Amino acid sequence: MKLYVFKINSILKSIFLIIAIIVLVVVFFYSRQEVLTVFQTKRDLPIYSVDCPDKKIAITFDCAWGSDDIPDILKILESHDVRATFFIVGTWAEKFPEAVRMIFEAGHDVANHSYSHIKMGNIDKSRVKDEILKCDTVLEKITGKEVNLFRAPYGEYNNNVVRAARELNYYTIQWDVDSLDWKPGITPEKIHERINNNIKNGSILLFHNDTAHTVATISDIIVNLKNNGYIFVPVSELIIKDSYYIDNTGKQRKNKSDNL
Repeated sequence: MKLYVFKINSILKSIFLIIAIIVLVVVFFYSRQEVLTVFQTKRDLPIYSVDCPDKKIAITFDCAWGSDDIPDILKILESHDVRATFFIVGTWAEKFPEAVRMIFEAGHDVANHSYSHIKMGNIDKSRVKDEILKCDTVLEKITGKEVNLFRAPYGEYNNNVVRAARELNYYTIQWDVDSLDWKPGITPEKIHERINNNIKNGSILLFHNDTAHTVATISDIIVNLKNNGYIFVPVSELIIKDSYYIDNTGKQRKNKSDNL
């Protein structure tokens, strides 16, 4: 009888041991897979907006086509005492150096929008760097100042693009409020609606020059936002320069340890 009980206990112990081993293997496997998945799929994000306690926002303009409206845009910004950020394509700067000079001398950020405005999602990191550096050379030659803000053409990016820019000591800037001012058929009313429905503290607004409605709408947009307590600053003054992280929505935040 004792021998029988001993055998039963031994069998049960063996079964429990086997089950425990299986559980450990399963847990290890899935934990390892989860870790691998996280590292494999983790995306490097640009800055879409900034975690900001104040009602600070930045208005940005992408410059890639004509330049006839630049003097008007600058006059409107000056009349409202607003400094903006202009993301400038290198070939545009070569074609319109005086426009770049006007933007810079008016106190606005001159920022990098690549040299040739190509989509960067399908090119390798070395060519991404070439595009950034070539644009940088053109802008610096005109303004005499180094550039450290970059926006990928068409807002198209991947890990290679963001990492290439970071390795060149650039902050990659996206946006969280898109006016869609470039879109055929869009109305001034729709542009206003898009801005009003999406604006928040730390927002980065996207506009373009050389569109049908930008000059006609930005003055009223600025007035409306100022009346709602928003303060305009260039991107260079909105972003956190160091000791930060970017959350999964693209919002730039101070490291938690810095808030203690």
